[in-house]
Amino acid sequence: MASIDRYEEIYTSWRWQVPADFNIYQACCARWAEDRSAERVALIVEDDTGACTRHTYHDLRVAAERLSAALQGLGVRAGDRVAVVLPQCFETAVAHMAVYRLGAVAMPLSMLFGPDALEYRLQDSAAVLAIVDAPVATAVLDLAVSCPDLKTLVTVGTPTVSDASDLAPLQCVAWHTLMSGSDPVPPVAETRATDPAVLIYTSGTTGPPKGALMPQQALIGNLPGFVASQNGFPRDGDVFWSPADWAWTGGLMDAMLPTLYFGSPLVGFRGRFSPERAFDLMSRHRVTNTFLFPTALKAMMKACPQPRERFDLCLRAIMSAGEAVGDAVFMWCEQALGVTVNEMFGQTEINYIVGNSDEDWPARPGSMGRAYPGHRVAVIDDAGSPVPPGQLGEVAVNRRDIHGDPDPVFFIGYWKNPGSTERKFSGDWCRTGDLAVCDDDGYLWYKGRADDMFKAAGYRIGPSEVENCLVKHPAVANAAVVPKPDPERGALVKAYVVLAAGYEASSELVDSLQAHVRSQLAPYEYPKEIEFIDMLPMTTTGKVQRRVLRLQEEDRAKLRG
Repeated sequence: MASIDRYEEIYTSWRWQVPADFNIYQACCARWAEDRSAERVALIVEDDTGACTRHTYHDLRVAAERLSAALQGLGVRAGDRVAVVLPQCFETAVAHMAVYRLGAVAMPLSMLFGPDALEYRLQDSAAVLAIVDAPVATAVLDLAVSCPDLKTLVTVGTPTVSDASDLAPLQCVAWHTLMSGSDPVPPVAETRATDPAVLIYTSGTTGPPKGALMPQQALIGNLPGFVASQNGFPRDGDVFWSPADWAWTGGLMDAMLPTLYFGSPLVGFRGRFSPERAFDLMSRHRVTNTFLFPTALKAMMKACPQPRERFDLCLRAIMSAGEAVGDAVFMWCEQALGVTVNEMFGQTEINYIVGNSDEDWPARPGSMGRAYPGHRVAVIDDAGSPVPPGQLGEVAVNRRDIHGDPDPVFFIGYWKNPGSTERKFSGDWCRTGDLAVCDDDGYLWYKGRADDMFKAAGYRIGPSEVENCLVKHPAVANAAVVPKPDPERGALVKAYVVLAAGYEASSELVDSLQAHVRSQLAPYEYPKEIEFIDMLPMTTTGKVQRRVLRLQEEDRAKLRG
């Protein structure tokens, strides 16, 4: 635990230094490749067979130069959107660096997306080129007719689709063909810090996905939170790994880009997450720093309660975000891993704004933390005015920091959606849609999404508190709490529960879980009904989709009449 609290000193002394011209490729790749004698490692990539490859920053620069030349030859220009549908691999980093090098806009898309999700984003963004992993190529080809702006498909891996150009109005090219070309390398684009760099679509937890257009300087805006949450990253010997998909803000801005910005090694894993594999991977690659979703930490806690008895771990920092960690997982990290987990809060549009840094200020179990240096954060009311400590409100970030300087973390706006961009703001306050209470020391306490809160028998219920309580029971691997429509109470508290290994559903277990919650929380918070489920609906970013379960309960209520 932190022995001193240096928060005020750090927070008040922070000043932004954002250059007028800034390019992510230069910051994350080119500058680290200058000294070849160091052979500085950029990426260590392992697949699910255990095969492992290492790539230096020099390798990354050479590949990015070659790909940028090929992309320019294919007609990609500054400002064009380039879709990147790849897993955690060397080619993903190369694709991003090449796109930034050209001044184009990278649009990362998850490998888990189905045809509808891919079609929506390719259409909406008017992407001109897509770089995809081989298994995704056929799906993109099938969508080509409905995506008229998409002209070229680049396929990584085998089988390639370079001989399938007659199947769709697309130019289909294999990655290895592009990388063996001899086009002249174009100069690095002269980009302003405020120029667009990334288009990331929101996860759609509360409605249709919206494309958040991020400027080059958004990476700079993420850095103070990244450094703080990773306990002073980088230090000698630091190695970073996270299972977070590099197609999402959590993987791109919380893992890949900041690690490369500091010239440190980044581990990538092309395989399915499992608790045992995660521990093994971190042990073998001497991972010191990580970002793990609460859902991942819960699974690891249940599957391997005493991991240091089996794995030689050297973790020194864990950041967690996406959902509330809860004190059960918080205490397990301290006791079983020897690391105080640093919770972080942010979202695609304004990432890495609130959190903890245990070495510089004490992390409080269950708290989101404090505003990170450079960000002016408040809890505001419906009118957009900050509320006093202890009062519930919506977390918001001001466009300017405490010194009056512009905060570079902000997104430019929603792609082709000025109305939604305008509604995101109340004056200079950018609303997050997340509810919290701020205490007298500036710590924020998460109370859930504004649209996840509900009333049962007149009482206001925050799902995360009940879910955290349920997970403390040894039988519960994960849980989601939603309102079930009720003619007398308006709604009652219902829990969907995923059981831990070795437990079976029964009425006795329902009674046990209800008694457990009643003993820990207020009487009105315990779940009146519990339904056991094999898997909770999740977004590809690891967030529980309570909305899906809530709508399911509403549909069931209609059928009951």
